[in-house]
Amino acid sequence: MPRLPDTLQEWPSGSFDKALKRELETLPAGSLPLEKCTSRCGIVDDSDISVTVINTGQNETGILARIGVFFTEIVAGCVCGDDPAPENAYCEMLISIDKTTAEAGFEVIQT
Repeated sequence: MPRLPDTLQEWPSGSFDKALKRELETLPAGSLPLEKCTSRCGIVDDSDISVTVINTGQNETGILARIGVFFTEIVAGCVCGDDPAPENAYCEMLISIDKTTAEAGFEVIQT
């Protein structure tokens, strides 16, 4: 599980959204479950993602955030002149950040 210590440290300040965006966009490739977000059975190119924080909240054990993630899906096999073709992709996820360990869990909620 990825850890987001800077994000946890910023909760609940006005800098929380910026810290969350920064840490998510700099996670190693493959850290976010973007393969569940492909719409055309393509391959995820997460070398340049962009994150939008939609809303945030908390419960007893964690910080909760709904985010939007923009990324590129590489679609191959369409027998096009530009095969494989990169396509813009988007999905929304729920993130749960443990208040003790800063470990983050992800759930895809919309593709």
